[in-house]
Amino acid sequence: MTQPPHDEPTATSPEELREQVEQTRTELGDTVEALAAKTDVKARAREEAAKVMEQTAVKAGELREQGAVTAGQLKAKAVGLAAQAQDRLPEPVRDTVSQAAEQAREKAAQAGRLWHEKAPEPVRQKTARGARLARNNRKVLLAAAGVAVVAWLACRRTKG
Repeated sequence: MTQPPHDEPTATSPEELREQVEQTRTELGDTVEALAAKTDVKARAREEAAKVMEQTAVKAGELREQGAVTAGQLKAKAVGLAAQAQDRLPEPVRDTVSQAAEQAREKAAQAGRLWHEKAPEPVRQKTARGARLARNNRKVLLAAAGVAVVAWLACRRTKG
């Protein structure tokens, strides 16, 4: 038999000996479970994958938020540049532009009605789906339009 560790007293009665044996069995069972968990590669891989998925979701949320902020900044800048451009236009040109815009809206409405009457149903459905997609991603489209306006103004300024 092995000798008991020096820091533990030896059992003085059979009952104490049984308790020590039971405690040793419990500790040994816990140790075996811990070792089994460490060797369970599939479970550890699942846990690691879950951690990575959670980190990815957090990072994606941060990037989405960052993109929304950037789009808002670009939109504000585009609105400001558009206002500056409009302020620089002489009054007769503004009136002409307003009239042309109103006429363009009327023509667009007429074209929309004609489109609805003449276009085949599958084409109308795909077009409606594209329009919904554009409405749902309005900020991205406005940001892209703002960038295009800024680029156009920058190119125009360098030529003039």
